[in-house]
Order: sequence, then structure tokens, then C-alpha cells
Amino acid sequence: MDENKDTIIAPAIKEEDLQEEEENKGNKWREYKTWRPIIIWAASAVIAIGLVIGVFAGLKDMLISPADKNDATPVIVEIPRGSGASTIAKILYESGGEDGEGLIKHSIGKAAFKIYVDFTGNSSKLKAGTYILSKNMSIPQMVSVICEGNPVKETVRFTIVEGMTIEDIAKKLVEQSILDSESEFLSLCKTGSEFKSSYAFINDIPSMLTENRKYVLEGYLFPDTYEVYVDATPRTIITKMLDRFAEIFSGELVEAAEAKGMTVDEIVRMASIIEKEAKTKDFNKVASVLYNRLDADMLIQSDAPLNYILGTGDKLNFTPTELANNSLYNTYIHKGLPLGAICNPGEAAIKAALEPDEEYMEEGNKYYYFCLTTHETGALIFAKTLDEHNANVEKYKPGW
Repeated sequence: MDENKDTIIAPAIKEEDLQEEEENKGNKWREYKTWRPIIIWAASAVIAIGLVIGVFAGLKDMLISPADKNDATPVIVEIPRGSGASTIAKILYESGGEDGEGLIKHSIGKAAFKIYVDFTGNSSKLKAGTYILSKNMSIPQMVSVICEGNPVKETVRFTIVEGMTIEDIAKKLVEQSILDSESEFLSLCKTGSEFKSSYAFINDIPSMLTENRKYVLEGYLFPDTYEVYVDATPRTIITKMLDRFAEIFSGELVEAAEAKGMTVDEIVRMASIIEKEAKTKDFNKVASVLYNRLDADMLIQSDAPLNYILGTGDKLNFTPTELANNSLYNTYIHKGLPLGAICNPGEAAIKAALEPDEEYMEEGNKYYYFCLTTHETGALIFAKTLDEHNANVEKYKPGW
């Protein structure tokens, strides 16, 4: 052995030290076994609470939070008298119409609305009225507004009869005190420019036709009964009537016009003459006569467009000067349809323009003329030849 090297001698381990170390290990294990269930329970509780908070936040977002917190677009909602929480919830849910979700985001949100109203004791406080809400409002906010109340606006009804002109309509609205004057209403109907972006059938009218029309919107203010607020503006009233036209002249009617190779405007112009020239039972026959004359490159020679531009009502006997009026509405001197519609036709006249009487258009059996028999009935008599027509005129003209 090298005497110069240091020798390391490990100290001796005492038996009592080993015993103490084993006892310490045993104590720690027992402590761990005692605390382990508590630790696991506590961890589980923390996780469970987190999940509950997460689910609650998710439900809150889905049920009572705003449908779209970034959308402040005003949405007008009408709550009828006697509406309960369930009815109001349905109205709010469907307020988006065909454009998408309404003021309540999910179908289950309707139940959440009712539960919230009941839970907060507001069931008996909900009030009828017209409200301006938005998608960035939560259910609590909307409930607060509806409970505060907004009296239902007074409305007024008016009826537009088939064959009325725009000037007739304006006059009636003033007579019923719905409008203070005719001027703004007539001005809007004159150009129709404010409605082009919203209605394709207005926008599609060629500019060469609209430039000289008496009223661009003539023919499109659909005859019907309407209800508006007492303070309704001319624009609102016109919009309602254009909406009704769009509702009627759609689907099969649009397809029928396309099948005939005609535009909506051409059908409306044709229908307006039919409306003025015939009673309902003769609509399809008059349509056939008009189409037969157009196909034969004949002048239509209808009194109705001439009365429209002259303002002469239902006049049947015209002077040579009146017949020679150079207006593009005058079908006595200009071939084809008049420049624009001459009244606002109803659904029956529009359908007649799309479905003329086939029997009166059969080859070799076509009718090209008609004239009034009596003012009392408005009945017409039809003829195939000019000689037959002249004989009819001579017979019935004294009664005109």
C-alpha cells in the first residue's frame, strides 16, 4: 500500500439511525394516505366548479346575451295587446324574418325569455306597443324596455280600387287626411328613383321609357286595402304598395311573362289597358284583341290611354285634334303599347295579360275589335272585321 495516499474510512451507520429513518418514511406514507382523498376531492371540486362556470357562461351567452353584440341596427317590433311572455318571445325570435336570426338568437332562447320574465316577476309588467330594439341588446335589456311601455300607435286603413291612377290615389290619401298634400307623393311616383335599388321591376324599366312617363310608378301601386300609421310618410305608403305588387307578381306570373317573351313592365302596361277597357268577365277577351292587333302590326287605338293623357275620364267621343295628340301614350297614332301604364291594374287584369282567351286568337277566327254596349253594364261586343265593328258602333254609339 502506498503510504503517501490518503485513506478514506466511511463512518459506521448506527442501527438506531436506520430504525428512525424507517419510522419517518412510515409516518410520511400514512400522512399521504390520509390527505390523498382530500386532495383528490379538492381538485375534483375545482374542476367541477370550473366546468359549471364554463357551462353557465356558455348558456348565458346562448340564452340571455345579445344575439349580436356588434349589431346596433334598429329593429322595429310590434307587441299586440294581450301578448304574454311566450308570444313576445316568439315575436322577438322571428323578428329577423327571412334575413336570419332575430333579436333572440336560439329557439331555446324563447324559453329562456319566459323563464327570465317569470323569475324577475315581470310577467304582468310587459306592455303592448311599438318598440325599436336591436340585436346588441340582451334579454334583460329588452325586457326592461318592453316593461317601460310604448303606447300602440294609431293606424288608419285605406283601399285602392283596381284601375285607380296615381293621381286618384294621391287625392284619396289627402281626402282621408292620411297625407297633408299630394305633392311629395306625386313627386316620388314621378321619377321612381328612390325605389330602384329596392325593386328590380322598377330598376329594369329602360331609361328611354322612364324619361317621358307621366309617372314611372304608374301600374305598380297594387290595388288593395292597406293599414298604416296615422303619421305614415308618402315613401312608407308607396313602399307598402310596391311590396304588395312584388308579392303578387312573383313565381308563376314572372315565369309566364318570360314564357311570352315579355318584360314585367310590358305586362303591366298591357294589363292597365285591359283594366280600363273591360269589366272582369271580358278581361281575357280584350287581352286577345290587343295581342291580335299587335301581332298584325295594327294600331291598338284604345280610348283609355288617350283619356289618361287628356284627363278626360271615360270619354268615348274624341275630336280630331284630341285623336291627333302626339303623346307616346296615344295608341291612335303610335304603334305598340303606350309609353307607360295608364292605371294601377289588379291581379285579374295582370293574369288576363298573361293568359288571353285562346279561342279569340285562333288562326282564322281572330277578333280585332270591340266596343261598349252600355255604360250601365260595361259589357263589350267583339268583332272580327272592321265592317262588323262599324256596324256595332253605329248600333250602340247613341247610348254612349
